[in-house]
Amino acid sequence: MIVVMKPRAAQQSIRAVISYIEKNGLQVHLSEGEEVTIIGIVGDKSKLSTENLTIFKDVDHIVPVTESYKLANRKFHPEATTVRVGNTSIGPGSLTIMAGPCAVESEDQLMCIARAVKAAGATILRGGAYKPRTSPYSFQGLEEEGLKYMQEAKACTGLSTICEVVSLEAIEAAVKYVDMIQIGARNMQNFILLKEAGQSGLPVLLKRGLCATIDEWLNAAEYIIAEGNPNVVLCERGIRTFETATRNTLDLSAIPVLRTRTHLPVIADPSHSTGSYKYVGPMAKAAVAADADGLMIEVHNDPAHALSDGPQSLNFEKFMALTSELAPFCRLMGRKLGEEGI
Repeated sequence: MIVVMKPRAAQQSIRAVISYIEKNGLQVHLSEGEEVTIIGIVGDKSKLSTENLTIFKDVDHIVPVTESYKLANRKFHPEATTVRVGNTSIGPGSLTIMAGPCAVESEDQLMCIARAVKAAGATILRGGAYKPRTSPYSFQGLEEEGLKYMQEAKACTGLSTICEVVSLEAIEAAVKYVDMIQIGARNMQNFILLKEAGQSGLPVLLKRGLCATIDEWLNAAEYIIAEGNPNVVLCERGIRTFETATRNTLDLSAIPVLRTRTHLPVIADPSHSTGSYKYVGPMAKAAVAADADGLMIEVHNDPAHALSDGPQSLNFEKFMALTSELAPFCRLMGRKLGEEGI
């Protein structure tokens, strides 16, 4: 349920409504615009009398919210959210590029990649220290050692950093070294992990599950926000369909759908969705045209010998070419690319 206050409602009237809601044991989510204030109500609505709310001074009208996710809902928060990540941000007006290797393999490898992706316009370095792999025999990551390399790369380049976490122990380690944590597709509905991520104090990138609907995805985001962490970014990374020509099917329609349903930033991952470096460029451009707030792209100094996801990784030359080609798409969408803009 949402209480919409009249334009330029008095602060005393707003406080009176909030006090009434909280006295009835419900939580309040306040969204103050330049003219209109919206008071979102979270909890058992049967404890409240809608008729009583309507007679409060400066209350304009009440809107029921039928969706199970509330805090992630655009009805609760009409203005788009910008999420700050270290030295940069993700949200309206800019295109944030996260780039780097699927897996951190060594200190030298990561430093080399970090310098290259920054030169090409990336502002966030991605690198996997904990790798949940389909096969138990595949490379599983360097864990905390890899996180230390991420911290060193930030100190040398100024790039913000993001790493996937797979457990409470991984979160506890990550908060010491990186600026943002990622919940991967396989853990999108690991509700215990989502709660721990919400309590971490770091911004969270939440990837869409392999077979998750948009509503299921937004409810997963709700778990994080409900723990007091509003800094959630959604990542469309492809879903599993009958098609086998690509690794997954990148659901570009999810981006405009999410624009209508949530205030959270939305980015796309053309690397994991396609599974081939040949398709990364076209799908990255399409995602920008669909109004994505950012891109996550895998970049490696030697893709042919990468320990993880080499076939979908761009080398430095291809990544530099792609960021240059994205410039007109960004201008078309009214966005700036990288720190200097375009």
